[in-house]
Amino acid sequence: MPAVTGPDADPQRRSVLKGGSLLALLFSVHGLPVLLSPRAAHAQGVALQVLTNTQRATLEAIGEVMVPGARAAGLAEYVDHQLAAPFGECLLAARVLDIAPPLAAFYRAALANIDAAARQTFGGPFATLQGPDQIALVTTMTTKDPDGWHGAPAPFVFYLLRNDAIDVYYGTVEAYERLGVPYMPHLVPNKPW
Repeated sequence: MPAVTGPDADPQRRSVLKGGSLLALLFSVHGLPVLLSPRAAHAQGVALQVLTNTQRATLEAIGEVMVPGARAAGLAEYVDHQLAAPFGECLLAARVLDIAPPLAAFYRAALANIDAAARQTFGGPFATLQGPDQIALVTTMTTKDPDGWHGAPAPFVFYLLRNDAIDVYYGTVEAYERLGVPYMPHLVPNKPW
């Protein structure tokens, strides 16, 4: 009998694909490796490996402004997982845009800048601001550095973080279903991302 290959070769992968998630990553849950989507990792409260709780709060808050639903889709879990991966396997746009490794340093600085700008302009960290203030700061970031900003240009940071939020929210089979667009991959990957 020939060996089973493709999506049916791995029952865990098959169940993930049937569950509507294209993006499945290996997370550590209670010390055991588990294949989960970033959304499932977020729902289960999987601990982050690289980002702090403050950085998570900032990333989730700005991601939610840029792409509503990004928090529940597992933005922080996705970015954290990619930052913990070897540089050559990282799926973040930051890697292909030639940001020097370690990428975690870039993300930490970017999230610190967002909080510094929020404190200077609105008196508190980004995650604690009211919606209109968050939107105002993100709108400024699309065209220029807000007051209190140092480091990589804010429009570039906006571009990268928005790209991450779009990837995690729209890069799944279930997102295609929400949009009413049939998912028709040219090639189905032989292993989970």
